[in-house]
Amino acid sequence: MAISASLVKDLRDRTGAGMMDCKRALVEVDGDIDRAMDLLRQKGAASADRKSSRIASEGVIGQWIEQSGAAAVMMEVNCETDFVAKDESFLKFVHELVNLISDKHPENVQQLGQMGLDSERKVEDARLALVGRIGENITIRRFQIIVAQPGSRLSGYLHGQRIGVIVGTNGGTTELGKDLAMHIAASRPLAVSESELPEEILERERKIVAAQAAETGKSENIIDKIESGRIKKFVADNTLLGQSYVKNTEITVAELLQSEDGSVTSMLRYEVGEGLEKREDDFVADVMAQARAG
Repeated sequence: MAISASLVKDLRDRTGAGMMDCKRALVEVDGDIDRAMDLLRQKGAASADRKSSRIASEGVIGQWIEQSGAAAVMMEVNCETDFVAKDESFLKFVHELVNLISDKHPENVQQLGQMGLDSERKVEDARLALVGRIGENITIRRFQIIVAQPGSRLSGYLHGQRIGVIVGTNGGTTELGKDLAMHIAASRPLAVSESELPEEILERERKIVAAQAAETGKSENIIDKIESGRIKKFVADNTLLGQSYVKNTEITVAELLQSEDGSVTSMLRYEVGEGLEKREDDFVADVMAQARAG
């Protein structure tokens, strides 16, 4: 059966699969587009299953902020290589996901996967098709929907596609939120203030500091002062309010906020691949190996 170019294009538009994959699927099912869609999904699922154990620690951060600053979305979608993270179809998929999350408010990644990305495909179907076409493991790692607290405004910053920040501010100038988001991207605070630092992090640092101080051989009261000073510095270095402001290191962020009569109500920072195992293999060698095998 002759397969028309328009039919191939229609299938490609519905599934996102490659042109040749679409043509082969249509030939296999004698031009039945519904059966071709099912066939592509089956092949995509099989391909994704084979690749699911491969490490996907590259990718992009997607972000959306409502114009008034009342709500925002941030998400991370991973792939295996930086090359694919720049691929147009991969970036389009991330953009569509961010828009879907902002519109439908899924509760988690699993629920997102079962939502309709368009009239023809669920998110999971689209992911499987993309895995099959691109040839890398692709995972939707995480997302968060943020709603501004009463009287506050959300601002965001993306550093390339690898670091994203959303910060809520109350008061201050219109530029305050963006400036703070850029600071957070650069300085990686663990919390806004000392009271928000997880106790397990502080306890671990206290043990390290105590062991280091004990090795000095100084008297107990001197050791206590050393421990106190080092913990104080740790808190300052790792909390937003305690850090030196990156655009003016003569002042802290707390002092900046005081001068602006502003405050920080929330903070979220994503960095691609943080906490994930990284690929150790040679990508070029991997490509060559696949080429020789083919």
